[in-house]
Amino acid sequence: MLILPSRRQFLTGLGAGLGATAATGVYAFDVEPLRRLVVTSYAPALPRWDPALRLRVAVLADFHICEPYMPFDRVAEIVDATNALKPDLVLLLGDYPAGFIAWRKLPLSQFARMMEELKAPLGTHAILGNHDWWDDEAVQTARSGTPAAKRLLEARGIPVMENQAVRLIKDGRPFWLAGLADQQPFMGSWKSLSHADVSRTLAAVTDSAPVILMAHEPDIFATLSDRFSLTLAGHTHGGQVRMFGRSPAIRKVQGHDYAYGHIVQDGRHMIVSGGFGMSRIPVRLGVPPEIVLLELGQTAPAPDA
Repeated sequence: MLILPSRRQFLTGLGAGLGATAATGVYAFDVEPLRRLVVTSYAPALPRWDPALRLRVAVLADFHICEPYMPFDRVAEIVDATNALKPDLVLLLGDYPAGFIAWRKLPLSQFARMMEELKAPLGTHAILGNHDWWDDEAVQTARSGTPAAKRLLEARGIPVMENQAVRLIKDGRPFWLAGLADQQPFMGSWKSLSHADVSRTLAAVTDSAPVILMAHEPDIFATLSDRFSLTLAGHTHGGQVRMFGRSPAIRKVQGHDYAYGHIVQDGRHMIVSGGFGMSRIPVRLGVPPEIVLLELGQTAPAPDA
């Protein structure tokens, strides 16, 4: 026999459902994106890596500075938290301006000054993302030129790598840091025009030391050779909504899920950061803003990670 709920039971259930929905909305629009900050640690066993090369790397992606979603006091919090990790190297993976959701844009010049406050013995190194091109109206109009983000960061002593590589040494052990130019520098019909040049980047690597590659968009991982010990990417924000290990807003690339986290494909390794900011819609759920901390050359994160 079918037993229908009483009016009181129905209203109680409806109220509970609406309350849960409202609480989830507050969390996704306010608490997780604006108030949470986590450190996500990885200690992958990488191919072509010198096991005696112990390297601590902080990876910062997708700031998207703007008000109210990424104000400068939030950037300062991220800088302080990064410095507290005492990394050997800090990497910036692009998308510094806000994109489409900003109520008020913030000056990139001040952001660059704040990035100068990052402390690491091997320095801070950067690449550009698509929004660093898209947000620069002069560059978009001319279809050429140097984005303001590159000029301002380099004026603060932070090299911005575009299809380049630099040889670094930690405790007498060499490695290469490589950075690709952006794969989606122009909006609309120009979106398919990529500036990334893997062959040119690899040509700058002149010995057999291991290579870390910075690539803003993770899609290029599908075509990379195994010469790179590790590829680091951002761009996806982890899908901004990630539930049960899936990010429904991010399409697969040749059948592979590159939305977030540590991906191993054909023996090659990539880590995709969830980053800090947002685009299109101001919501994050299940993928809190994160500093990625790499502990390379050991099999587990350091105790203070």
